[in-house]
Amino acid sequence: MKLSRPVSWFLLAFGVWSWVIWVTFVRNLFKDSSGLAFDDGRPTAYFWVHLALAVVSFVWGTAIGVIGLRGLRALRRKS
Repeated sequence: MKLSRPVSWFLLAFGVWSWVIWVTFVRNLFKDSSGLAFDDGRPTAYFWVHLALAVVSFVWGTAIGVIGLRGLRALRRKS
């Protein structure tokens, strides 16, 4: 399968964006003082669910970004 240059850039940008967004979210999750993420210093179900979402998003963001990067490298080798 061949990816066009715009599609490759989009996938790479999506991977980077995903990391920026979710790293910020995880930092805020650990700093939560509202009582949603921690109850008496212990993580709540809210914390674990959102941490799992972040980890899955890191994995998918990385995979999508790598596909975009590989597409750009293939286009550069070709031309």
